[in-house]
Amino acid sequence: MLRNSTSPPHAALAGWEHPIDELRECGAYFHSRGWSVGTSSNYSVVLARDPLELCVTASGMDKGRLQRCDFVRTNQNGQPTANGQPKSSAETLLHVVVAQERPEVGCILHTHSVWATLLSDLFAADGGFAIEGYEMLKGFAGVTTHETSAWIEIFENTQDIPSLAEKVRARLTAAEHSLRFGYLIRKHGLYTWGRDVAEARRHIEIFEFLLECTARRMMLAAALPLAAV
Repeated sequence: MLRNSTSPPHAALAGWEHPIDELRECGAYFHSRGWSVGTSSNYSVVLARDPLELCVTASGMDKGRLQRCDFVRTNQNGQPTANGQPKSSAETLLHVVVAQERPEVGCILHTHSVWATLLSDLFAADGGFAIEGYEMLKGFAGVTTHETSAWIEIFENTQDIPSLAEKVRARLTAAEHSLRFGYLIRKHGLYTWGRDVAEARRHIEIFEFLLECTARRMMLAAALPLAAV
């Protein structure tokens, strides 16, 4: 549950209290589900398009206790637009490239769940994996039937965020099989997005449900032959 906040946002974010509070609610909810623990994860909303500006969570913040002052207004280079703001997330450029290449996107969310971390490592050598046939796939924007397949791309983890951002950009703009709903970073977590905070939050929920189903199905498949002996 979102705690009352008496701290105003930085002056650069004055007037953006509503989307900030929406991101704070996401943080509290994701923390309660174990998807954003410690200081992991980062969230953003698009404030302007020309030139591009984002509101991004500050670096090193407990996502379950975000305050209005724990956000940064950044430009298209991922740099703060005004002095006196806290340091933005080290992964801000990963938000920037999605906002640049997908003009319909208004919110980008990143979580660090157990299932995303484990599956991103398990399938890393394959470059990703497909999830298909589940009714919950219809929770992704534009999907109207369970008879579909979603490819979950996996990128290798690196501290070189500009390099990783360009790899993500290349997949976002690929002529065929471009990134549609989100992606994983190996041993790291999930990135997804939506037209607004509500849609991006729903995509997090859908991804996390499907990732857990995938992992638990694999566990059951491994255990059932043993149980039958």
